[in-house]
Order: sequence, then C-alpha cells, then structure tokens
Amino acid sequence: MIQYRISCVNAQQRYIQFSATFPCPENHLSLHLASWRPGRYELGNFAKNIKGFRVFDEQNKVLAFEKSNKDTWQIQTTDCQFVRVEYSYYASELNAGSSYLDDQQLYVNPVNCFLFADQTHAYELSLDIPASWKIASSLKFEDNRCVVAHFDQLADSPFICSAQLEQASYEVNGYHFHVWFNNQKFIQWEKVLSDFEKFTRAQIEDFSEFPVNEFHFLIQTLPYSAYHGVEHLESTVITLGPNHDVFGSLYKELLGVSSHELYHVWNVKSIRPAEMQPYDFKEENYSVSGFVYEGITTYLGDLYLLRSGVFTLDQYLLELSKQLQKHFDNPGRFHYSVGASSFDTWLDGYTPGAPGRKVSIYTEGCLLAFVTDMKLREATNHKYGIQEVMKRLYFNFAVKGIGYTWQDYQETLENVSGISFKEFFDRFVFGTEPYESILVEACEFFGLEIKQVPSPSYSEAKLGMKVSPKGPDFQINAIYPGSPADLGGLSINDEILGVNHMRLQGNLDSWLNYNDSGMKTLLINRNGRLLEKTLPEVNRFFYLTHSVHRLEILNQHQRKALKCWGNLSID
Repeated sequence: MIQYRISCVNAQQRYIQFSATFPCPENHLSLHLASWRPGRYELGNFAKNIKGFRVFDEQNKVLAFEKSNKDTWQIQTTDCQFVRVEYSYYASELNAGSSYLDDQQLYVNPVNCFLFADQTHAYELSLDIPASWKIASSLKFEDNRCVVAHFDQLADSPFICSAQLEQASYEVNGYHFHVWFNNQKFIQWEKVLSDFEKFTRAQIEDFSEFPVNEFHFLIQTLPYSAYHGVEHLESTVITLGPNHDVFGSLYKELLGVSSHELYHVWNVKSIRPAEMQPYDFKEENYSVSGFVYEGITTYLGDLYLLRSGVFTLDQYLLELSKQLQKHFDNPGRFHYSVGASSFDTWLDGYTPGAPGRKVSIYTEGCLLAFVTDMKLREATNHKYGIQEVMKRLYFNFAVKGIGYTWQDYQETLENVSGISFKEFFDRFVFGTEPYESILVEACEFFGLEIKQVPSPSYSEAKLGMKVSPKGPDFQINAIYPGSPADLGGLSINDEILGVNHMRLQGNLDSWLNYNDSGMKTLLINRNGRLLEKTLPEVNRFFYLTHSVHRLEILNQHQRKALKCWGNLSID
C-alpha cells in the first residue's frame, strides 16, 4: 500500500506538500504523474507544477533519481524495502478540474498531483488540515484518513476541505445523492433538492439503474464569473460564479451543468470508448467518439431538464438555440468533421485554435444527437429514442466492463431503429456536409422551427466580424469568410481605433450606423502598425441570430412527437 500525507503549511504560497511512501519490490522504481485528466482530453503537463522533488530510503538517506520523460522519475532502489518521496505541488488555479490551496480551502483533484508506480496499488491518505475544516468527497474519510483501492479510483475522486462547506442530501430509488456548496451563502436548499431530484429520477428511470450507490455534487461558488464542470464516477466538481447570482440568473446554468455531469456517470465514466478502456494515464487516449461521450451528454443533459419538468419548453429551446448559434457562427464546420475534431482534442480541442479549422464535439455532437433522436422516434413511431440506444450501450458494454467503438454505436442505432445510419455517419459524423437540412427536418418533425434574423450588431451582420471591447477600442475575434471584413483585408486580433476618420470611444456600432450607406474606412492597429482598411459594400447579411421556437399550429404528428419527446402536455 502506498501511504500519502498531504499538508498545507504556508497556504498563501499555494504549494501543497506531499510525502509518499512507496514499496520497492525491485532494484528500480519508476514513478509517474498522469499526463492528462479524465474529462479533458488533452495533455495536462501537471509536472510543471512540482517543486522540490526528493527521494529518501529507510535510513533517511537521499537517493539519486533521473527523469526519463516530462512526468516520469526513475529511482535506483538497491537494497531498499521502501522509499519516501517528498515534493510540493503549485495549486493556484481554481476550476473544476484543477487543484487549489489558499487560507480558506484545500481542493485536490488527485490526478493532477498524486504519483503512481502501478495503477493497481492501493493508497492510504492522511490529511493534515485545520480542525475546523470539513471534507467533501466520495472518498470515505474518517479522522482525515481514508483508504483507496487503486490509482484509477484515486484519480477519479476529488476532495474539498474547507470550513465553509454546506451539505444536503436526497434519495432516488435507493441511491443516495449529496449536494455540497463551498463558500455559498443563502442556499435555497428546498429548491435545489427538488429540482435535482427531478432530473436525477428521470435519468435513472430511463437506464433502470445507477452505476454507483452514492454520488456527490461538489459545487465551488466563486466571487467572479465562472462556469465549469468535470465528471467523475462517484462525484462531479462544478465551479460557478459570481456567488451573488447563483440563485438568480445563474441558477439555470447550475441545473444545466449538474444534469450534464450526472449523465456522464453513465456516458463516458461507464459507457466508455474502447480507446479509453482502461484509461492510460501515461499518454494520449485518441478517440473519434467525442460526438457520443460529450455530444449526447450535452443534448440529453438539457433534455432531461425539460422531460423532468425542471425547464419549460421555452427554457429548453433557448439552450438548443445556443448550440445552433455556436454551430452556424463557426466556419470550421465546412472544413473538419466532428469525428476528426474529436481525435484532435489532444492537439487543440479546448482552445479556439486556428480560425475556421475545426468544430466542437459538444456543439456538433449535441446537434447530431438531436437529429439522431428524431430519426429513431420517426422509425419506431416513438417507441424508442436515443435514450434506448444509450441504455443498450450501458448493458451491452459498460456493465460487462468493455469499451465500445463508433461502429458499435452505429450498429446499436440501426438495431434499435431498423434503418441504416451509414449515409448519416459518412455525411455528417465523418464528413463536412452542411447540417441545415437535417436540422430543419428534425425541428419540423417535433413541431419546431428555426428562425434566422440578422445579428443586431452592425459589425457582425453587415461587415462580418465579431469584436470585443479593448479599452475605448475593439479587437476583432472572428471574421466571416467572404464578408466585407474579410475582403477588406482585416485580420483576427486587429484593433479597431476609428471609423471614417472618427476616433472610437467604445461606440463602434454607433459610428458604423452613423454612415450606413457607403464605404467604411477603418483605422486599425496591427501589432503596432497603424493601417487604414476600406471595406467594400456587400448587399447581404453575414452573422445571423438563430433561435428555435414552437410552431403556433401543430399537426397531429407534430403534437404526438412534441409530447413524447419532451414529456409535455400539449394544449
């Protein structure tokens, strides 16, 4: 058993201190730090945060070591029964997948900072923390100690230690759920527990069981804008802020991310791609199935809020509209498929990357799941939807401890529906054909329609550029291909200083609208060079605002479809 002691002396320095004892069965010991963390399929380079790595034998003698790669340490252990490793980990970033230390809390995502020699070894953890601090975790701590069966469980079990933790629980079908808030005042527990119970019950009813007996929502509320969630088998960590708005306009975001992360307990934590079964923490786990493990979760996480009565139809359609907006705003859809983009999350999946190069496994995966759900319901006369496909993947693969391939997913779709999905996969999953026709078809089937109107922003609608304020100026963030901004020679990251020889003062659209007709001459700063660019006139709109609405008049088939799909009472 590997023994670990964790302490947080001089918390203001943000370094967590670790002392770990490893058995030495041979003359050589290799210790590894994970290269990535589940829930974010990119290299994490966590070793960059380690300071003061030292190794000692039983007599407290310093042992020599060397690194064989960026996150592997090689230690000569001749005549050693065990070695003690000491190091500090810099924990200064507070998000749902990181580790963090200050004078108010110790928050640890173990996959960031715990070493392993063999992923099968058991761990004993001992926390040296203030007596007033509580511990929120799926791990069973007693007197600040716990035992973990193996590294995979440890890597998947974050914990928060703080004096400001508040907790309440609910139960669904004999499964226990715990909701923790850290640093949140005025918690509306009755509302939270009622809404969480509703979407939890709806998800469990569709699968008929929950993969684990107990689950913890670890919610970090922050004093600044934040929105992030990371899935684990027995818990999730969610960051949301600012605190004062958590039960105001942010409450729907809390529900959305919580339902999403709960669904991940089945989809990716249990129903896992073959390429990740088991996880290999030493290198990339490439997979093209992100449209399943993130796309379907994005789609159903929100849909369950509608089906459980937590969201109204209008609230749900607002979330669906956001996905449509992201899709149509991204010219990458013309160049790279969602399958290829999934493979490349290990390259640049969580940054904007090269403009127009790729798409999102969340957004395009969600929209494809919506269309797939429609195709299943149409083919089976509403006997089955996409939930049945995921249930079969769960029992045919996850329960048996085996991973699925994208071909298994396609085959399950075809078995449930009785129709071929080959063309669908060729064109839309692994191809770059436009989604417009299939999205319109799916919306019409459910009695919905997509409305498109020009963006209210002049710079977006008529010039084809998205900007953000930068002092009194504006920085270009995106340019629509073939738009006046593109044809006029503007570039992403250009700073717009003036329009038609008038200096901006935070009012770009006002000056653009002031001279609506005629050419626009923009003064820009490009890496320190002042340039004038004249934009041509084009008689069309570029960036559009997309929204999904229920049709005012529904035919018989649409009424049935909307009722069955959304679990709604249709007037």
